[in-house]
Amino acid sequence: MTARPTALIADDEPLLRDALARQLAQAWPELDVVAQARNGREAMQCFDAKQPDICFLDVQMPGVSGIEAARHIGRRAHVVFVTAFDQYAVQAFAEGVLDYLVKPVEMPRLEETVRRLRERLHAAQPATNTEALLQQLAAQLQRGAAPSPLRWIRAQVGASLRLILVDDIDYLRSDTKYTRVAWRAEAGQAAEALIATPLKELVAQLDPTQFAQVHRSVVVNLRAIDHVTRGDHETAEIHLKNRDEVLPVSRSYLHLFRQM
Repeated sequence: MTARPTALIADDEPLLRDALARQLAQAWPELDVVAQARNGREAMQCFDAKQPDICFLDVQMPGVSGIEAARHIGRRAHVVFVTAFDQYAVQAFAEGVLDYLVKPVEMPRLEETVRRLRERLHAAQPATNTEALLQQLAAQLQRGAAPSPLRWIRAQVGASLRLILVDDIDYLRSDTKYTRVAWRAEAGQAAEALIATPLKELVAQLDPTQFAQVHRSVVVNLRAIDHVTRGDHETAEIHLKNRDEVLPVSRSYLHLFRQM
């Protein structure tokens, strides 16, 4: 172990890479993040060049995955997987005794991981990410678990990265090339942000029992609806709780409210 431990962060989302680097600086001030990679192939190249003690690898990255990058790294470094999979899928990590963090990374969990890594480095313990465990992990994830419905949406608000809890979202609306996210922030105050993810892509990740598309450009949280009024030409309007906005319901989606 070097006097100052070193780390690599690999994630295809730059905002999440930066956020994890800031959290690590807080949880482990002595740790030196010597490289950040945008995908698995770049992670392997950065590892070979820098030889860090620890690698934080996103499981799902375009091209070469985090698991494939971990196979390349082998037992030459301790690997911590960063995953968006739900708790059921995370059992694959726990059963394999592999370190993992769930997105969005929460400080208590990160601090627990840092504590274990400190102990392993201090005791000069070998990394647990053996080829056999990595093969087992890859098989379990492929067989058993699709990602759970989206729990958080990341939005750049000014200079800050906001992690918006999906349950707090009132509606999403297409806005030219972006999607407008309307949610309830602190103390239930109305807030909005624009994100680059298309509405069509978000719809596929939302829980269909909680969110419904009511117009080609609008998705609403059913729990946020106060009442619905019929309009002309087989349309309707949605009135929200604690919001002044009125959302359109087009003819194609009016069947969702036939029982009103």
